[in-house]
Amino acid sequence: MKEGEETSNEVNIKSTRKSESIMEESKDEAASGIKSSPLPVITTNSKNREIRGHEFKVGPRYKSFRFLGEGAYGVVVSAVDTITDNKVAIKKLSPFEHQTYCQRTLREVKILTRFQHENIIDLKDIILGYGKNSAPKDLYLVQTLMQCDLLKLLRSQKLSGDHVCYFLYQVLRGLKYIHSANVLHRDLKPSNLLLNANCDLKICDFGLSRIADPEYDHAGCLTEYVATRWYRAPEVMLDAKCYTKAMDMWSVGCIFAEMMSNRPLFPGRNYLDQITKIQEVLGSPKSEDVEFIRNAKAKSFVSNLPQRSRVDWDIMFPKAETDALDLLNQLLAFNPNKRIGAVDALSHAYLKNYYDPTDEPSANKPFTFDMEFDDLPVQKLTEYIVAEAEDFNKQIGNPIIVKAEENSQC
Repeated sequence: MKEGEETSNEVNIKSTRKSESIMEESKDEAASGIKSSPLPVITTNSKNREIRGHEFKVGPRYKSFRFLGEGAYGVVVSAVDTITDNKVAIKKLSPFEHQTYCQRTLREVKILTRFQHENIIDLKDIILGYGKNSAPKDLYLVQTLMQCDLLKLLRSQKLSGDHVCYFLYQVLRGLKYIHSANVLHRDLKPSNLLLNANCDLKICDFGLSRIADPEYDHAGCLTEYVATRWYRAPEVMLDAKCYTKAMDMWSVGCIFAEMMSNRPLFPGRNYLDQITKIQEVLGSPKSEDVEFIRNAKAKSFVSNLPQRSRVDWDIMFPKAETDALDLLNQLLAFNPNKRIGAVDALSHAYLKNYYDPTDEPSANKPFTFDMEFDDLPVQKLTEYIVAEAEDFNKQIGNPIIVKAEENSQC
């Protein structure tokens, strides 16, 4: 094993009667709070760490770095917080030269600094890294360390019925909170659902999220990449211009089906193939169920597809409970206006062992449209990101600003 590389921590789930063991709460790495302890301003030359060619300039508070993963928008490592002695995940982003990256980073920071829920990834610390001339260069988000994501788990083992039910419940519990805040996640998929060894689930990656406002035409966001294709709702692909909470519910339905079968339900090769695969399972929609499509060409395309009959869910999922298939059917309604919402889904009979409306909180304050920021220049987006980071660190009593020295060679 190479230095700086984390070993794979597979979530060990065992079939248990009524899922008693998976209901245990994590007492360490999933803890939401951190100790409030002010630290001094430090320079980029203090306690730098290089992991896989990426420098992590986060000061002396964090140690024992291990590489976890790398994507298009950042690098993630695990580390130990020397104040709490807990393991954390640190995501390094370098968004400040690209408008799209800045927009996604600002969305995620705005949302994570305001959300507080057991089924949504938390934010423990934000560290700003400055380059020469005191210009913002990097941003580090410190979060709870989770062992793996649902995608990796589904690739490694078959889930029991109890675990499918419990994971779905947690997704819906988190999504109820998200939607109550007037936010659409827009990118729900197995890799954005994080898990730990106690089977606690947290929704992550809010970079594509938007404010839910049916009265507003998000003209700028219709061409933006939204969700991995296999989990996209039909209305998104058909340019319906009606981004509603129902789009997230469709993604939940696709994830639910994948948990039961260990394979994607609609693995389309492109947009047209995706719609075709959906109709191969759901059958051809009724005329009333395509009225939501405003784009004439898209509506014509759907109407002119070969007529297909619906495939029975119990044929596709012969071992699934009747209640599970009933909920799946309501999640995967082609017409978004007929799709079940998060609140109603939580009270469905399939989730009766977990449903507790007294322990399924909503957001205290919904987001409003004035928090959106379409078409702002990079400079203004950068100012907003810096302000959000500084405000957050002041709130937790731990302002850490990592600034480069003028003569720094980094």
